[in-house]
Amino acid sequence: MNRRNFIGTVSGAIAGMAWAQSAIAQMPHAIAGAIPADHPLQTSWQAWKKLCLTPEGRVVDGFQNSDSHSEGQGYGITLAAVFDDMAAFDLIYDWTEDNLAVRADALLAWRWHPNQTKPVPDKNNASDGDLFYAWALSAVANRHNRAALGTRARMIATDLARLCIVPHPDGSDALLFLPAAEGFSTDLGFVINPSYYMPRAMRDLAAQTGVQALEQVAADGIALMSKMAETGLVPDWAAVDANGWTAPPARFSANAGYEAMRVPLFAAWSGDATSPSALRYTKAASSAADASGDATTVYDRASGASLERSPHLGYRAIAGLVSCAQSGSVGAAIPAFSTDQPYYPATLHLMALVVQAEMYPQCVPI
Repeated sequence: MNRRNFIGTVSGAIAGMAWAQSAIAQMPHAIAGAIPADHPLQTSWQAWKKLCLTPEGRVVDGFQNSDSHSEGQGYGITLAAVFDDMAAFDLIYDWTEDNLAVRADALLAWRWHPNQTKPVPDKNNASDGDLFYAWALSAVANRHNRAALGTRARMIATDLARLCIVPHPDGSDALLFLPAAEGFSTDLGFVINPSYYMPRAMRDLAAQTGVQALEQVAADGIALMSKMAETGLVPDWAAVDANGWTAPPARFSANAGYEAMRVPLFAAWSGDATSPSALRYTKAASSAADASGDATTVYDRASGASLERSPHLGYRAIAGLVSCAQSGSVGAAIPAFSTDQPYYPATLHLMALVVQAEMYPQCVPI
């Protein structure tokens, strides 16, 4: 959808700002002020569903053997909540509960294979998928008075805190958010993925469920990423021990790539577009821009040099959104939503447009 036909002027931007402020004022928790049914972004949501969502409610990652992940289910159900699409929400919820809620605790198995006799061979979770999933359940529970969803969200939040939030090994009161319940401990500490921190989701879920460790780990994560940004971009993965953070074990990416690009997006969604980590990202994206128009998808963490590029528009959308949110100008270089890209950039693209509409209405795509 070409959103240049929507709010294409300063007056349109002011009208959009009034809508966003009204929605947020009426319902202070994230995803609570759903995008209206007549909003132009609804067309992009319908396009995303055709690209990524099966009639059964499974979010498909075509570039990953058409597998489904708790991440995709979490992102999909969050977008369904954003667009107040209860038919899609219930489809995603039912499929997820039937196929990924197979652990002894309240968390979700991280991966489902469509063409294997045993679709879930590994029952480990992915904490970002659990976080987004619970965030959406909590929002819809409040908006539509569905108490069972609120109970389920509380169970997930409780087990996230119990199994995936750990004390920082430096002996301070700080907390870390682990990528999963198992597999990310080292002899000296832990391995973390900064992009698994979504501060707004953590804060909202803490407020809705009473699991306050989520609010603290959000604040501690922001502080940790600010420390990382002192010497370069926030990396995809990092090791954390008693002395602070270092490069991760060799099997993990130490660059700022496909994982870490979510850090500035989630910072902007959390109302913190000028965080040190987001400012670092914008500086690198600006320096790496070239005549091809392709977005850099992998940076050298320390130097900011471009190591890999992609023509998929979703990656450009993040840079356009965050740059505008930081500058305070009217109009942003956010491309129109396109289905000519796979699940991951398409999902980030739609998220960037949602964040623009809700949080930064002056950043109308131009």
